[in-house]
Amino acid sequence: MKLHLDRGATAPQGFHAAAVACALKASGNLDLALLHSELPCTAAGVFTRNRVVAAPVLVDRETLAGGGDRIRVVVSNAGNANACTGERGLADARAMQRLTATRLGVEPGQVLVLSTGVIGVPMDMEKVEQGIEGAAAALGAVDGATGDEQLARALMTTDLRPKRATVAVELSGGKVTVGGVAKGSGMIHPDMATMLAILTTDAAVPVAALDAILRHAVDRSFHRISVDGDTSTNDTVFLLANGASGVTVDNEEDSARFQAAVTAVATQLARAIIEDGEGATHFVTLRVSGARTEAEAARIARTIATSPLVKTAFAGGDPNWGRILAAAGRAGVEIGPDRLALVIDTDPPGTPVQLVENGGATHFVEADAAAIFAQERFLVHLDLGLGEAEAEVWTCDLTHDYVRINADYRT
Repeated sequence: MKLHLDRGATAPQGFHAAAVACALKASGNLDLALLHSELPCTAAGVFTRNRVVAAPVLVDRETLAGGGDRIRVVVSNAGNANACTGERGLADARAMQRLTATRLGVEPGQVLVLSTGVIGVPMDMEKVEQGIEGAAAALGAVDGATGDEQLARALMTTDLRPKRATVAVELSGGKVTVGGVAKGSGMIHPDMATMLAILTTDAAVPVAALDAILRHAVDRSFHRISVDGDTSTNDTVFLLANGASGVTVDNEEDSARFQAAVTAVATQLARAIIEDGEGATHFVTLRVSGARTEAEAARIARTIATSPLVKTAFAGGDPNWGRILAAAGRAGVEIGPDRLALVIDTDPPGTPVQLVENGGATHFVEADAAAIFAQERFLVHLDLGLGEAEAEVWTCDLTHDYVRINADYRT
């Protein structure tokens, strides 16, 4: 299954996108986008578990509950999260639905809304309305590849680069395509993160099946990343299926292949978020094996991934294995300290160095371990010695630049 990173949500048949700059971002860059499907889509969504929830999340939950089999448009903006904005924020999110629907000749209940940016600031709806008008006018004037890149860039806040992925998969009825775009760089943690993602496909998939497929994919991708341990008010992942290929996912073998394709795209986008982590200089794969269950392995890996002491050691290139074991020990999972083994390696694999065996230090060469931690990408593999289950989580280091970016975020 070969992933392509130069196309995203408009790669599947029947999807089009366009974006404009309407001055919601202080930078003047693209900040409002429309993704439009020629056909009604079945749709599923996964949202933040933060108890402080942005207006678009509330509106989208309501919209999907009332019509998850006929979505036509996603309208998105960056520069303003429309979070902690009360009744006015809800009214503004619904106005974004209504304005988009009117301009594109659909119903408000066929429009989903995404927002990202500063929390607690009311939306400038005059700018939003101008942006919707401009993006709608541009939908027919840009080609698929251009619109696709515009969509990805219009979602960006502190991101340094757009994030896109697509894959084609052969099913029993023919070929279908899965594509996606995402944004995210900071405030990233499982359940979920300051991230928005839109996955699309030209397969025909019933709503219930689509929901299960999306949740499976998210659990193994966006729920396996952490930049800084913070989750956002706006986190959202959509999966839209418009059936434009004429191929239906309706048997066990096709479902498994389609699930693998969706998970592959989601995983690529999730990893791209970590690669673009705010101030990050190292991409770290944390693998926990020898666990009793996958859930316990993932819990330990996430705890390690969010430890400030571990992450600052990553930043300094210091193979301080004691911090890693200490983080594992506070994950709330029963472990046998005298069974722990810790190995580090480059990514892609090179010559591994075992730091810990049976819970204690080996006679490793410090310079060899430090050389691995000096790489841009490396693997930390902790084996618990208790079972057969394992899980991977992707994270990055915590640097001076992360502090600088977030200290000055609103200025």
